[in-house]
Amino acid sequence: MNDPKITRMEPHGPADTGMVEWDPIDPKSIESGSPVQRGHLYFNDADLGLMAGVWDCTPFTGTMAPYDVNEFMFILEGSVTMVLADGTRETINAGESFVIPKGLVCQWNQPGYIRKFFVIFEGASGASAEDPTRLRIIRPRADDTVTTSDIADTSQFVGNVPKQGEHEYHVDPTGQFMVGLWDSEAFERPVAPFNRYELMCILDGSVTLSDGAGNDQVFGAGDAAFVPKGAAYKWKSDEYVRKFYCIFMPSTAAVAENAAE
Repeated sequence: MNDPKITRMEPHGPADTGMVEWDPIDPKSIESGSPVQRGHLYFNDADLGLMAGVWDCTPFTGTMAPYDVNEFMFILEGSVTMVLADGTRETINAGESFVIPKGLVCQWNQPGYIRKFFVIFEGASGASAEDPTRLRIIRPRADDTVTTSDIADTSQFVGNVPKQGEHEYHVDPTGQFMVGLWDSEAFERPVAPFNRYELMCILDGSVTLSDGAGNDQVFGAGDAAFVPKGAAYKWKSDEYVRKFYCIFMPSTAAVAENAAE
């Protein structure tokens, strides 16, 4: 059972257990290498087809094949080169993030050890991109320009309404899985049930996330928080904050919403 609370995603897994060795990768999906993978799932809901966690692995090269899930990744250590069917190569290094959309024909080429945070959405509904041949690796950049958000509901703030911005990179064909860059001036919002599932990777600044019952956690640059839908949630920042986000809105009719806290 997943606990509906704000969770700090530790880069080496929980302090008491760390990461554990997982079952071997299917040999049919390996072109070369004998990878050993470990991980820890901070969230896993089979009904939603959604999971989030930390993973590491020894070197290997995968086969060229359609990717079978939607996945957002933030690389913590090492690097990987994604090779596309047309020969295009994208290398993602530690401190960078990327998205592989479901159905993209690609090859995972990992020359050394790698460790990452990830969010996976299986997307079992069968919805697919209108033109799978146009799918590409998606590369959110921490220094990309954001567009100022139009905040219609100001009741969510305590005190001043902040200036906020967003750069949306990806929405899957079901409209549920979204990845973007977001920033905001300092602000506070009262405790309320969280309306989505979200991984937040803090890039600049710091924020205190709380359940309103005295359980306060400070997240700064380099930290990651996973907040499940329904969790008691309060945001308070005294400075500018910038983050990558990966949001899951569990509805086939979901529309990308403003990522304001």
